[in-house]
Parts: sequence; structure tokens; C-alpha cells
Amino acid sequence: MGRVALVTGGSRGIGEAISKALQADGYTVAATYAGNDEAAAKFTAETGIKTYKWNVADYDSSKAGIEQVEADLGPIEVVVANAGITRDAPFHKMTPEQWHQVIDTNLTGVFNTVHPIWPGMRERKFGRVIVISSINGQKGQFAQANYAATKAGDLGIVKSLAQEGARAGITANAICPGYIATEMVMAVPEKVRESIIGQIPAGRLGEPEEIARCVCFLASDDSGFINGSTISANGAQFFV
Repeated sequence: MGRVALVTGGSRGIGEAISKALQADGYTVAATYAGNDEAAAKFTAETGIKTYKWNVADYDSSKAGIEQVEADLGPIEVVVANAGITRDAPFHKMTPEQWHQVIDTNLTGVFNTVHPIWPGMRERKFGRVIVISSINGQKGQFAQANYAATKAGDLGIVKSLAQEGARAGITANAICPGYIATEMVMAVPEKVRESIIGQIPAGRLGEPEEIARCVCFLASDDSGFINGSTISANGAQFFV
């Protein structure tokens, strides 16, 4: 049995592709989900990957869930903080509830996911922390002040953890996907989708598997000297 990898939001979209790719690379994968029991059951039936249900916005739930994963599968050596939500609205119309829901899931959720795993990584002198941020955390986006703030904050977490974990053999890196052909993006009206693609020099949406391959590299031993970095996977749409 290979190293244990935890992927939050790992049963759908980009997370699903990440879970499958890590499994193909020999990892024992655990995937979390927040609420769609039917999709999680189907995912497990198709892949054999165990799924665990908890809300990453809640620290106690995350800690208990992580303890269960480690009891079932062994110490988590790779953690992919992928779970995220959107609650879009122009800033003047954004409610405190919309703000806090996104902050609690996308930013505090990374803390809640990594913090319980961190001591074990330090003790074992090995760990891979990979956070899925976003192009909109790099450049901002209309009606996404909440989302962009969290994804920018995720990059700050990664840079800090990289410095703290380096001597303990832990790396922390981020991936900023551009627009990816997930169910959510493909569900938008065709004209809107065409407008999005028109802004991408590559002339197409990215594929979830392309993000997953970035994760697999960052999780591998080959990436040991890459720490505190951000991979921008956006088809040349935006440069940092």
C-alpha cells in the first residue's frame, strides 16, 4: 500500500481527477465531500476510493474525519486542500453570510484541513501540502471579492508553511487553475463559455486531468526542492 493522500472535495470536478490520478500513481487515496451522498457513492463504486463526509469549515469535524482516515488507512503524508465554494455577488450587494461562507470554506477550511495533519508530518520528517487556489486569487474577479480574497490568502498560507516545514522535509505548494472544463463551467450558457474561451490564448478550457498531473508532480519525491511555489495552469491567460 502506497503513501496515503487526502483530497478534500475529492469526489467531483477537479478533485475527482486529482483523486484518480494519485490512485493511478500508487497512492492510497481518501476523498472528502460535503453533501452529495449519491455522487460520493457512485465515485467510490467506480474507483474503489474511500469517501468521507465532513464540512471543512468546521475544525472539530475536520479533525475527527482526519483521525478516522488515519485509523482506516494510515498516516496522511500528502494532503490536497481542494474543497471550495463560490457565493458570487457584486461587492455592494454581497451579504455578510456570502462573505463568511466562502471565507470559512476556502480559507479557514485550508487551516482546518492541514493543521491536524501537520504535527504527524513534522514528526515523520516528510509531507506534501498542496493547495488548489485559483487564477482569480492572482488577478481578482468581478463579483468575487470573497472568493478572490480566499484564494489569495491560500497562497499566503502556502508560502508560510513552506518556510516552517522545509527543515522537517515538508513542502507546501499551490496550483492556480484557470478556467477548467468542469461540470460547473460547462453548465454556463454557451455564449458565456465562448466569451471565457476568447480570453484564453490557448483557445480552450483546461482539463481537470491537467491540474491533476500538476498535483501528482508536487506530491512526488521529484519535487522535493520545490517549496512555497505556485503553478499557474491557465493556458497563458494571466501571468504573475
